[in-house]
Amino acid sequence: MSSRLWLAAAFVLAFGASPARAETDLIAVTLDQAKIAKLPAGATTLIIGNPMIADVAMLKNNNSMVITGKGFGQTNLIAIDAGGTIIEEKQVRVLPAKTVLVLQNGTSRISYACNPQCMPTVQLGDDDKMFSEAGGQISTRNNYAAGAAAPAAAK
Repeated sequence: MSSRLWLAAAFVLAFGASPARAETDLIAVTLDQAKIAKLPAGATTLIIGNPMIADVAMLKNNNSMVITGKGFGQTNLIAIDAGGTIIEEKQVRVLPAKTVLVLQNGTSRISYACNPQCMPTVQLGDDDKMFSEAGGQISTRNNYAAGAAAPAAAK
């Protein structure tokens, strides 16, 4: 057996090869967005493998859950019934937004949200200085929108 074929066979044995199952057991969500999905019947507890990648919450009386993308990557979601039995396990993959323009200059990276006009935004992996400046402005704006008092003008 050739070394390539042997590696492919080892990969299949180690990780499985079920394209149909992989598609049905995957929930894709965009970074910084939420997605509503059907809650498995009988689920009383939801566990997310890595809360830095995604968050999950059950909706009351709706048989639905909300999955929010918090960081790029993939993690798992486990649904458990009242007796502690695992009902279902799915993979959650967090993808980048399709409307983000990324400018890369060496190791420096800056992101712009383009929908329809391009404006600075913060994305994981951006240059620290730009991330801090744009993130600070976004936080300040959100605080104003939430009714926080504007800071006193510098004298």
